[in-house]
Amino acid sequence: MSDIALPASTAAATVLSALHAVGVPAFFDHEEDVVIAHWKTIASKEALDHPHVMISWTTTGADQRLDMASVRAIVEEPNGAPDFHEVATAYESSVRRPLAAEAETCARAVAAWLSAPGNVPAGDILLAALAQYGIRPGAELSLSRTAHSDLYHAPLQLGRGYGHLAVADRDGSVRHLQGGHTGWSILLHDESGDPVGDPVFITGDGEELVDCAEDSADAAAVLADWLTSPVSRHCDCHAQGRHYSRHDETCSRYRRP
Repeated sequence: MSDIALPASTAAATVLSALHAVGVPAFFDHEEDVVIAHWKTIASKEALDHPHVMISWTTTGADQRLDMASVRAIVEEPNGAPDFHEVATAYESSVRRPLAAEAETCARAVAAWLSAPGNVPAGDILLAALAQYGIRPGAELSLSRTAHSDLYHAPLQLGRGYGHLAVADRDGSVRHLQGGHTGWSILLHDESGDPVGDPVFITGDGEELVDCAEDSADAAAVLADWLTSPVSRHCDCHAQGRHYSRHDETCSRYRRP
């Protein structure tokens, strides 16, 4: 993640000013020489760990004339640090104009994109659904990030030890956009971190879009049930301290291959 710094140019200051004027949080990334805009619910220092809008500009002539400029705003998702995946274009200049005018037009387009239905991180939708059951980030829920995945982990007692439930989509992500959601999966892991048995909850096929709000509500209900009910209701193997990669025939979650 690049350091967050104050604008190093008049152009960056112009773009930032236009975004702040319409209520969009943004900062200047001095390493990439771009402006990063993000949702109000996400802190600037965490913006690059979530979908965000990257705004760049070009000016004309050796003196970098700000009266002849074009602006482009693209939406990116994390794609395994330090890479990003471009998923949409929020704005792109059709003609060169004074930077101040282009920045204002771009800022309005970015604000509209960030507030449009479907353009919300799916993980935020899931967190809101979990909050209905009193499950919030902290002791009850943590976010685990690796170079290729990010998961929500919820610890729970399993027999004589502890394990956890891991929640993500089939690509191992909770940071994708709501409009690109293809289904949540919840997997049970033992105290060693190894997955056990079939998924506790799974929807979609990883390709077709799934309604994120409805899916998140269903996943949250299942997760809350696991965390508040006796484990034996869900998994007799763990309730009895028998830990296998597959549930045995007496387990309430046993399924034949």
